[in-house]
Amino acid sequence: MTRPRLTIPGLSEMKRRGEQIVMVTAYDFPTGRLADRAGVNVVLVGDSGAQVVLGRDSTVAISVDEMIMLSAAVRRGVSEALLLCDVPFGSTELSDAQAVETAIRFVKEAGADAVKIEGATPERLSRIRAITAAGIPVVGHIGLTPQTAAALGGFRAQGRTVETATRFVTEAIAVEQAGAVALVAEAVPSDIATLATSELRIPMIGIGAGPADGQVLVLHDLLGMTEGHTAKFVKQFANIGDDIVAGISAYAAEVRDGTFPASEHQYPVDPQVVEAARLALVDAAARR
Repeated sequence: MTRPRLTIPGLSEMKRRGEQIVMVTAYDFPTGRLADRAGVNVVLVGDSGAQVVLGRDSTVAISVDEMIMLSAAVRRGVSEALLLCDVPFGSTELSDAQAVETAIRFVKEAGADAVKIEGATPERLSRIRAITAAGIPVVGHIGLTPQTAAALGGFRAQGRTVETATRFVTEAIAVEQAGAVALVAEAVPSDIATLATSELRIPMIGIGAGPADGQVLVLHDLLGMTEGHTAKFVKQFANIGDDIVAGISAYAAEVRDGTFPASEHQYPVDPQVVEAARLALVDAAARR
């Protein structure tokens, strides 16, 4: 049975009912389809695709065109979840007009239901208001903001000092007032995030922020496809990475020892057809 497609008002209704919102990232058609089949509420095409899909060192290098390509592929796999797309670094920083133009591209070319913007400076709040005024829902993102992590001193938790905790809660209110329909809070102590969650009318989705109105994780992290260090807030729910290595290794071994392809993996043919092809080959070889 299919679920009704989640809408922005439906997201708000989930918060009102106290129903947890499940969000996960996806970056192509099959992962989008599988996430949708798994029953998640929101599929996020994150700029983390720069790292987990494209193999880059950070999220800032991915372009609008690349993000739209990934987002459009995910859209083709998602029919019931709400599709949220990150707008990449450099695509909204210059002006409100640039931000609106970028957001429109994600809606028209990728089928986004909403776009996500990091930060809550006066300039970022202006972008949220402008995109919202254009009729496009916006999800905010505060706490640790990967696109500007260097300015925060690196990839480290926020809200652990009086200054950063105060900034977090005031930014949460400001993002809501700017018109955002939801908020992602990353790498913030749960006691601080909870203060804001209880005050906000819009849903807060946590990633390393303790209990909230919902949670989001990167698909590759939760499935065990990420090699090396992962963040403290990551829980691995499967070990697909090792399964993939094992499967490819088994395939390689059978190719090398000649057991694949076996007869059941081959197409049968009438012996007369084989003989005709053999005679044609002999004739062609003789004329070379």
